[in-house]
Amino acid sequence: MAWGSSYYLPAVIGPAVSAQTGWPFPWVIGSLSLGLLVAGLISPHVGAAIERHGGRMTLAFSACCLGIGQAVVAVSPTLAVFVAGWLIMGFGMGAGLYDAAFSTLGRLYGRSARSTITSLTLFGGFASTVCWPISAFLLDAFGWRGVCLVYAALQLVVALPAYLLILPRGVPAEASAQTTVAPETGLAPRSLPLMATLAASITFSAVISSTLSVHLLTVLQSTGMALGAAVGLGALVGPAQVGARAIEMMIARYHHPIWTKLASVTFVVIGVATLWTGLPVLPVALVFYGAGIGLESIARGTLPLALFGASGYAKLMGRLAMPSLIAQAAAPSVGALLLQHTGERGLLTVLLGLALINVALVGTLFALRRSAMRRVRIS
Repeated sequence: MAWGSSYYLPAVIGPAVSAQTGWPFPWVIGSLSLGLLVAGLISPHVGAAIERHGGRMTLAFSACCLGIGQAVVAVSPTLAVFVAGWLIMGFGMGAGLYDAAFSTLGRLYGRSARSTITSLTLFGGFASTVCWPISAFLLDAFGWRGVCLVYAALQLVVALPAYLLILPRGVPAEASAQTTVAPETGLAPRSLPLMATLAASITFSAVISSTLSVHLLTVLQSTGMALGAAVGLGALVGPAQVGARAIEMMIARYHHPIWTKLASVTFVVIGVATLWTGLPVLPVALVFYGAGIGLESIARGTLPLALFGASGYAKLMGRLAMPSLIAQAAAPSVGALLLQHTGERGLLTVLLGLALINVALVGTLFALRRSAMRRVRIS
């Protein structure tokens, strides 16, 4: 619900907001970008806070910010107030989406967090599948302001008490002890080439998913679909994410998370390339794309844990999140400009190029990991 009430919301309500208020559509979509920019800037501080104190209060803070921000957006009389609401929601996204949740699990479970991270992503995979239809229904029934008020109530009445009542205070002693365990590969977080390549790959993946999360319905409608049909077809992405994650959960013990990352970028290339060709197999394209971004969410949380170990994991996740969130902040607006000047074909061409570069980055990750492990064995 945190994802669905923030990150995935403009794809449904954005055109209605612009049409009803007369506010420029790029500014309406750009408000999400500004929120993501805030999320990126605070992410290192979020990781450091979770590293020191655990995630209970950080996630509770995120629910407060998301709920208050949604309420501000709902009552906004001007574009400036609308943007201010999204800036408040930016603090909530930075403190409450995957990176903060993964960091919380890492502090609670140490090296055994891999299975819990995968389990969490199974639920997160339903964000667009559940929230796009809900948002479209609420939009028809109550308007875009009503949609925001409903989501604000969910954050403040459901999510906030859940975090405070269910998550433990601080970090359990047994989890703290686990964080002293060395990483699988014997690597240290100071392996800068490996870290930089991983951060770049995470950022490219985030840009692609951020752009399509906002503009996928527009791309589908460009083929002549009505909004309802586009929402229904776009909802395939969610089950594809969940299906891929379920399979990953069953076979995770047999492979290193770097193979999950490779499968992710490969599936995204296939999905985007199929959309780009314009072949009449849109469901196939969306299933591959959904499976790819579904596995990416798992790799984003589990690969740093496997490469660098549990010690300092939350702080590392905050640092890795910063460039990807800042890039995501620009992606929807840049995507809107590409749509305006080059059309859907031009946008998909750029995204396909980024996806192919990402495959090369993951190949570099394999080579760097192998080289680092060889040096460790020699020493």
